[in-house]
Amino acid sequence: MKPLLAMLGLLAALVVGGCDSDDSAANPPPPVPLTAEAVGHYCGMALVEHPGPKGQILLRGSDRPVWFSSARDALAFTMLAEEAKTLRAIYVSDMGRAESWDQPGATNWVEARHAHFVLGSSRRGGMGAEEAVPFADRQAADRFVAEHGGRVLAFAQIPRDWVLGDDGAPAAPPAPDAPDAQRHTH
Repeated sequence: MKPLLAMLGLLAALVVGGCDSDDSAANPPPPVPLTAEAVGHYCGMALVEHPGPKGQILLRGSDRPVWFSSARDALAFTMLAEEAKTLRAIYVSDMGRAESWDQPGATNWVEARHAHFVLGSSRRGGMGAEEAVPFADRQAADRFVAEHGGRVLAFAQIPRDWVLGDDGAPAAPPAPDAPDAQRHTH
């Protein structure tokens, strides 16, 4: 009986020890301040050399962030099958607290899954593409839309084809009268 109890105790220790006790979804690790040494994951360039919002992703098993020269690139990382899925936190620049478009800030991060994103604005991101402009505060996002255009979406509402598309523009549905217009064109 004692060997059986010892075996069960060992098995219980292995099961408990093997469980992932990382509660990062509820308590994500804090963001890392942006420095001059931060290099973009996709572009290989220094982030501080580019205007607009930045991104960083913290992965399980690493204290070093994966840096992105744009918030849109950080979103793309979460959607691409070939990228790591051990996400502990996804941070993007809170542009409501940014000094300016050119200086988005080293420490004003917001967890992307809690941010309000403006898509379709007149502002372009770090690599010149259309940007998903993040804000921690919905009112700040609305003020940005009033000045630069676009629409406000939550993280889960951002269309995958917009993030991963080639031209940077969200796919627009055809106009209701588009077939008639094509018929009458000579």
